[in-house]
Amino acid sequence: QVQLVESGGGLVQAGGSLRLSCAASGRTFSRFAMGWFRQAPGKERECVAAIRWYGGATSYVNYADSVKGRFTISRDNAKITMYLQMNSLKPEDTAVYYCAADSNIGWWYVARDYSYWGQGTQVTVSS
Repeated sequence: QVQLVESGGGLVQAGGSLRLSCAASGRTFSRFAMGWFRQAPGKERECVAAIRWYGGATSYVNYADSVKGRFTISRDNAKITMYLQMNSLKPEDTAVYYCAADSNIGWWYVARDYSYWGQGTQVTVSS
């Protein structure tokens, strides 16, 4: 089992920045994928960014078109922690953000490919 705990959400004005963190604990894998999903009221859950690694090296980083150039996903090997740096935030970025993880995924943006989920953290961007 893998436990995921998100932190760092909050209220920010448009144009501002936030950094989300996701700390993983429990079972670890040499091959791992972690992603950030978000869900706004009345909308489907969407993946905004994902990172995959094999052994110690990051192999793939992917972003949704809506956040490219504004969001940056990264990880800390030693802490098994993933981050999402969100800059130039827009009101449409308002959502509950979830951290997800799995040892083996198919498509990085498909929610059902991830077995482990955090509890979510609210991000609200005011105009």
